[in-house]
Amino acid sequence: MNGRKKAVFNWSGGKDSALALQKTLQENEFEVVSLLTTINEETQTSSLHSIPLKLLLKQADSIGIPLYTVSLSRDTKTYKEGMTEAIKHFKKQEVTHFIFGDIFLADVKSYRESKLNPLDIEVVEPLWGKTSEEICNDFLKSGIKAKIIVTQADKLDHTFIGKEINNDFLKLLPDGIDWCGENGEYHTFSYDGELFKTKIDFDITKINKITYDFKMDTEEIKSYDYWQAEIFLS
Repeated sequence: MNGRKKAVFNWSGGKDSALALQKTLQENEFEVVSLLTTINEETQTSSLHSIPLKLLLKQADSIGIPLYTVSLSRDTKTYKEGMTEAIKHFKKQEVTHFIFGDIFLADVKSYRESKLNPLDIEVVEPLWGKTSEEICNDFLKSGIKAKIIVTQADKLDHTFIGKEINNDFLKLLPDGIDWCGENGEYHTFSYDGELFKTKIDFDITKINKITYDFKMDTEEIKSYDYWQAEIFLS
């Protein structure tokens, strides 16, 4: 017995997720038995960042932690059903904690706790409580490398797709844009650094404009446009 608590890391594939995982592994309080990502059954890409499953598996292989996917479909399985199955699966492995890379969105953290705590799963947030500026500085010091693969079209135009997250990028951000994109302004793909045993070579082959509909708490449907990269293994 190593005395560490067993945990699952909820993996998005992006920069904050990579930073939170690296911090978790360095602190060595938890034994991370698996990464977990939700996948769109139709597109075989991650639900949030639209990262192809092949690239997510490549990340997991390079990190050295297996990837567990929850496949979601409008017709066959909801997020709640998929996550309930995942929790049952991991509780058989004596997992007691789920780790996330959130920063300051209190409603997101509260939602996670409301769903997981009743199932005897504790939520852990390694980056919680820091400002976006502090997190960005920590990221730049971490050695992790990431590029932008999605932007909210009314916040950042298509020219930001493919940009490396570095000091030059931060200088280009318009006023009102969160440095970490914590309000959904942009999403990234992490591909190199101390966290990874080998660099993940990938190409952006096309940039598409995509519209997503979201149901608000008021039941109102709002539509948002995004610039989204098509990315593939080199």
